[in-house]
Order: sequence, then C-alpha cells, then structure tokens
Amino acid sequence: MLKEKTVKTSSNKASIIPYWGNKKGSEIHFKYNPKELSFDKSVQIAEINIPGLDSPLQQFVRGNSEKLTLELFFDTTDEGTGKKATPVTTRTDPIYKLTKIDPDTHAPPHCIFKWGSSFPGSSLMDKKQNGSSPKKKDKTGNQSREGFHCVVESVKQKFTLFNPDGVPLRATLTVVLREYKPLNLQLSEINKNSPNRTHSHIVERGENLSDLAARYYRLPGEWRPIATENEIEDPRRLESGLFLRVPPIE
Repeated sequence: MLKEKTVKTSSNKASIIPYWGNKKGSEIHFKYNPKELSFDKSVQIAEINIPGLDSPLQQFVRGNSEKLTLELFFDTTDEGTGKKATPVTTRTDPIYKLTKIDPDTHAPPHCIFKWGSSFPGSSLMDKKQNGSSPKKKDKTGNQSREGFHCVVESVKQKFTLFNPDGVPLRATLTVVLREYKPLNLQLSEINKNSPNRTHSHIVERGENLSDLAARYYRLPGEWRPIATENEIEDPRRLESGLFLRVPPIE
C-alpha cells in the first residue's frame, strides 16, 4: 500500500477541469498552489484459511481507487476588507459545487486535476545507478501522467478571517479526490495473461482438472500439466479442500 507520498510543487498554477457528462466545464484556477500532494493507493487482500498451515494464504481480490488529498488556500483581503469586501466564498464555491449532483447525469462531474501544462514530476525518468543513460519510464507510477482523473469525494472548508460584518475573507479547503477510470480504460490497461503464471488453487466441491484448465488456461483440454505438477493419478476425482499448484504453460 502506498500512502502519503508528497510531491514537490511547481512554479506553474494548479487547476481543476470539471466535465459535466460529456460537456467540459470552466477550468477552476488556483491563485495559490497547494504546498503538497498526498497520494493514497491500496489493494484489497483476502485471507484463505487452510487447516494445518501456520498462516492463511493471501489472495489478491482487487485494487482500490487511488486518492489524492490537497489543501487549498484562498484569500480576498487584497480586494479590501470593508463593507464592500469580496467574500472568499466566491473563490471556494466552485470547488464545493463539484460535489453536487448534475441534473442531467444524476451524478457529480468527473474532473482532471492539473498543475500547469503537465502533472508534477511527469518529465522525471529513473536513471541507472552509474548515471549513464535513463531507463524507460514506469507507466504505473504516479509521475507518468499529465493529470489526475478523478471525482471530488469530499471538501472540508475552514474559514479563518472575517471582516467586522462577518464576511469570510480567508479560507482553507481540504479536498479529497478519488481516482476515476472508466471500465474500457481499465480493461485496456490490465491486459491479463494468466497462462504464463503459476497459480495456487484450493479445490471446491464438484471441481475437476478440466474446470481448472478452463479457468486458468482458458483451455479445458490442457489439464495434464496440472495433474503432473500435483502427482494426481485420477483427474476425475479431486478431494474438496485439496491445495493445488497450477503451473504455467506456453
């Protein structure tokens, strides 16, 4: 699990671009850049309890959405603090409204958080230890993107300065952005290829080797490598709860 990774700031201005359905909304620019960005990424793991083992087996279930947390500072005192002062809510409301439901899509907008023309650190490349030549960028890292595609999960507003009439002039917003990825994009990125990996499997009632070959190889007739790997003499009779290794095939 990755948590609370801080990215250094850039001299460019950060902004959020909302998309209401397929319609692009007005880009929200920040006068003051956030001091840091905190990323939180985790996966869901299930424990499989096997009698007689020292500890349960760990089974990957799915990945969880990445979260980006940032603090935004807003101030309108440079426009005056008297009776005609500009409320800081004129700056914070556009962020707050990103949690509201769009009447057309029946959901809040999806957004892109950007920092200038690209995401902070997007041009970074890992170098070899001797510093001679750069390696290919890791496409799974949080640096290799031009923006953070997301929905606004929560907005916490804290007003810290008021004029004599009670008009708020300064505020700090804690904004949590949750990663947004459509199904077709996720399927194209995963590109699963299970037959060339070793798997572990616990036999359930009624399963046979052809079932396992269909599940892991997508070829029901390729059950013999599993039988050979586990020294199974009768492939039609598998004991429920039996722990099997499913070897890779070409």
